[in-house]
Amino acid sequence: MEVINEDLTQKISGINFLITDVDGVLTDGGIIMDHMGNESKIFNVRDGHGMKMLIRYGIGIAFLTGRESPVVERRARDLGITEVYQNVKNKGAFMIEYLARTGLFPERIAYVGDDIVDIPVFRIVGFSVAVADASPEVRSVADYVTRANGGRGAVREVCELILKAGNKWPDVVRRYGID
Repeated sequence: MEVINEDLTQKISGINFLITDVDGVLTDGGIIMDHMGNESKIFNVRDGHGMKMLIRYGIGIAFLTGRESPVVERRARDLGITEVYQNVKNKGAFMIEYLARTGLFPERIAYVGDDIVDIPVFRIVGFSVAVADASPEVRSVADYVTRANGGRGAVREVCELILKAGNKWPDVVRRYGID
């Protein structure tokens, strides 16, 4: 994993909420549709485990996507994520309203995105992350660019960064018998 500087570590250490886009971040951006219109997506199990670890350590998670899919609801339910916002066409406006409604502090929120529709959110949150295969415009304004592509462990990478910056990683590995 990439070594990050002290300023970025400080920024990440205060994160207590992760919001992530879905298509292109939790998936590789591909959508499988059969002739009846049934949709399938492929999610990375390591991303899922990373999110479960965040939840275990009291870090909230939400999905924020411009599309709508029952598959996303199902994945969230499987992971214990109760905040799922779909069919959001203006993510920046949504974030402003969301912060006002929830009282969350923007500087304590990390957001992972991959496309230009995510840039307005990057300008609001405390820690913005682009997946490795995000559009160039998104990578250029992100606080951090993952080494992994979307749907290929990028979210797990972010989860580990958050847990390490918050000094929770030693406890995580001890839980699995690693000293």
